[in-house]
Amino acid sequence: MPATTSTTDSGFSADERAAMKERAAELRAQGKKGAKKADELQAALDSIAKMAPEDRALAERVHSTVTTAAPQLSPKTWYGMPAYANADGKIIVAFKNSGKFNTRYSTLEFQDAAKLDDGDLWPVSYALQSWSPAVEKKIAELVAAAVAP
Repeated sequence: MPATTSTTDSGFSADERAAMKERAAELRAQGKKGAKKADELQAALDSIAKMAPEDRALAERVHSTVTTAAPQLSPKTWYGMPAYANADGKIIVAFKNSGKFNTRYSTLEFQDAAKLDDGDLWPVSYALQSWSPAVEKKIAELVAAAVAP
């Protein structure tokens, strides 16, 4: 999602932050279930905001890509990390930042509810060190495949 205004300290543009706040307000207006989703979205955004700058930049791009490629997934936190769940509440994909476990790279991890099965062996975790259009495209493809019917 290209930024249309200058970025804030969080790394998201002011327009992106405003859109996320509007979506949270819409969810809260839907009642209890909507309020829970809004709170989960806010928790995911807060977990991203607390990350070190390098991790935060990656997590923000992952968030934008996942929510665009699979808008049916709901952002939430999972072990304190941003994650995205299906309608049944099962985690499909999560971002594990390098700073949380003091590792040399962050990872994008798909859980068993993701539909990435390919024979008897397939990858479910991807190292993520920097962002590029090719990385964005690959993540969007993986997320779309993970939620395909």
